[in-house]
Amino acid sequence: MYRQLFARELFNDLDRFQREMSGLFESTAGRGTSRGGYPALNVGLSPEAVEVYAFAPGLDPASIGVDLERGVLSLSGERASSLSEGAGSAAATAAAAAEGETAAPAAKSADKTVVHQRERFAGKFRRVVSLPDDIDPEQVTASYKDGVLRVSVKRRPAPQPRRIDIH
Repeated sequence: MYRQLFARELFNDLDRFQREMSGLFESTAGRGTSRGGYPALNVGLSPEAVEVYAFAPGLDPASIGVDLERGVLSLSGERASSLSEGAGSAAATAAAAAEGETAAPAAKSADKTVVHQRERFAGKFRRVVSLPDDIDPEQVTASYKDGVLRVSVKRRPAPQPRRIDIH
C-alpha cells in the first residue's frame, strides 16, 4: 500500500542509507561473533584439534594478525578499498551531511570513481573466537592459501583412566 504512495527510488535510497548507517555502528570486536562479519568463518572441532577457516581473498598474509590469549583466538587486519571514492559518493555525502556541509557534485571530480553500491568489505576487521579449555596454546599453526586462512590449534589429550595395582 505504501509503495503506491511513494516513488520506488525513495525506498531504494532509504534502504541504502539504512545499510550504510548500520555499517558505521556495527562492531565485531566483542567476544562473540556476529553473523555476516568479515571475514566469514568456519570453526570445527575434532578430537585432535580446533580448526578455524577464515575466508579472506586478496589479502597479504603478512597483514593478517593471528593472536591466541587465554583461550580466545583473534584474527585482525585491514582490507584496502579497490575503488577511490569521489566527492559524490554516498559515504562522502553522508559524512558531509553529518558535519553540516554539502558534498560537491560528482561531475566535478572526473578523476575519482563515484561508488553507488559497495558489497565488498573494505577497512579494518577483527574476528574473535572463544576456544575450548583443552587447547594447547603451544601447538598452533596458521597457513594462507587461495584466499583461505587456516588456523589449527591442537588439543591436549584427554586424561586416560588407568588401573592402579595394589601391592
